[in-house]
Amino acid sequence: MFVSTTTATGQRIARASLQGLASQIIYCPLDFRFAVKRALNRVRPALVLLMETEVWPHFLRACHKRRIPVAIVNGRISPTSFQRYRVVRSFFSLVLNQLSLAVMQTGEDAERIRNLGIKAEIVRVSGNLKFDAKSLSSHEQSLTAEIANRFHLNRQQPVLVAASTHAPEERVTIDAFRALLLHAASPKPRLVIAPRHPERFEEVAELLDKSGLSWSRRTGAASQSDGACDVVLLDTVGELRSIYPLAGVVFVGGSIAKKGGHNLIEPAAEACCVITGAHTDNFAGIVDAFAQAGAVVQLPPLEGAAITEALSHCWRELLTDDGQRSALAARACATVEAHRGATARTLELIEPLINANSISAETQVRQSCGLSLTV
Repeated sequence: MFVSTTTATGQRIARASLQGLASQIIYCPLDFRFAVKRALNRVRPALVLLMETEVWPHFLRACHKRRIPVAIVNGRISPTSFQRYRVVRSFFSLVLNQLSLAVMQTGEDAERIRNLGIKAEIVRVSGNLKFDAKSLSSHEQSLTAEIANRFHLNRQQPVLVAASTHAPEERVTIDAFRALLLHAASPKPRLVIAPRHPERFEEVAELLDKSGLSWSRRTGAASQSDGACDVVLLDTVGELRSIYPLAGVVFVGGSIAKKGGHNLIEPAAEACCVITGAHTDNFAGIVDAFAQAGAVVQLPPLEGAAITEALSHCWRELLTDDGQRSALAARACATVEAHRGATARTLELIEPLINANSISAETQVRQSCGLSLTV
């Protein structure tokens, strides 16, 4: 099984999480004819799975000419993307109809891709594969224990996590946390900040230096102060899931910043109370499922001091109301369980495309279906 990604962050995550599972982890070729031809000549895939909606015209055309089946798996098209694709509907229709199958997350996603001109008979709905995320691996569990021991983090004290953050979300969470500390009871809350992109780790470290808060970084040398610091900077790749079992409340980033949001499912699966901002277009179906179950707190579309105050107020409310916090966490976990099963449905749908002589192990396909990457 070859796994390809389109970004440097995707490469780091894939290499951290798929060691020993993938034959090779590579970059997806640039969508030029010569690059696509060279990649296909070297890899010679029997089946290509494109996660979500990674549609590359030259790549699809080349696979179609070589009779290589290509399926979109866990497909989604946001309302914003749909409006953009409609402008070039005739071109997009030609591209999409070189697919063998389009397995979409929701009925709304299926309707949008049909409205872009794809043949209706190759469109199916599976649910969202992200709900089928596996439990923490033994390696992740050992990381949880290591982090808990070093930083003295546990659910017997208030641990807040700001996950997959973008600018200006780190500044917002730091300022909201400082305001929270002014009114916090004992034991005082702790904050873990996990920026989305590694290239921003130093930028966030500078913010913390200027914040007046005591803080430690995960990659720094261990010291006695780690266990009592106000803030932990998680400046690593692939360790965020290991933090969730230690957290009570998780703010999922990319949602105050207008980035479309990030995955709520991983913290919810660990029975965390989940907060998100207003900008969640990339995860609209997931957020709707949680909202309908009363399993997420969504902040209003505010900016500047107003959103800082809203987040700080939300934290105060949740930390002083154990019943509300526990109920939200329980409903979040139950929502994940209720939406499981997309992997089995997807495997059933792609089974006719699998050439048993070329793809020797079903487990390889199962692994590929669990990725949020271009495969």
